Amino acid sequence: MPRPATATARSNLLGLEPRLAARLAKLKTPGSIQDFITALRWNAETAGPTARSVAEALRQGEAHCVEGAFVAAAALWLAGEPPLVMDMGAARGDVDHVVALFRRGRSWGAISKSNSPFLRYRDPIYRSLRELTLSFFPQYVKKRRKTLRTYSVAVDLRRFDPKLWVTHRGFCHEVVDALTGARHFSVLPPGGEKLLRPIDEIEARSNMLREYE
Repeated sequence: MPRPATATARSNLLGLEPRLAARLAKLKTPGSIQDFITALRWNAETAGPTARSVAEALRQGEAHCVEGAFVAAAALWLAGEPPLVMDMGAARGDVDHVVALFRRGRSWGAISKSNSPFLRYRDPIYRSLRELTLSFFPQYVKKRRKTLRTYSVAVDLRRFDPKLWVTHRGFCHEVVDALTGARHFSVLPPGGEKLLRPIDEIEARSNMLREYE
């Protein structure tokens, strides 16, 4: 996929209609992109599973994690940064989480759409993707069980035709499959699951905090 140097060329390559592209083009920093992602309503998938493209998420005004990551990645690309995303894999019974990645110097940060207040933005202070992923570990919980198990390599969405994740109508199967199929690394050492302590009662109560029901 070509890597155009100007914002106008990048906008044209994305294929977004001008009014949608203009909304994202105003976002110049990871912090402003996170604020924009946070302001989108939470997509509770009441009509069934979705993996909406950037255009569809913006039209609906709502997103869940992978949809928010797509929007954030597109905004980063328009701002002149690579559109990188990372999949974090969960234990059976819980769901994966996808974040958009950015770097400042040699340090990684993340933009994240989550209904939980604990799985959102990460400042660019982490020396590796593993270190960044581990910052999510204590609050990545299903009931009282800590469920974060793997993290992927950084996936550059410039590898994919924007028609597959920016303007696609329907479920973005091809890109989602590529994310889940990307090389993943274990968070836990061998036998580490047996060493995990369930969160205690007050942690469990705090973990029930949600922005949307």
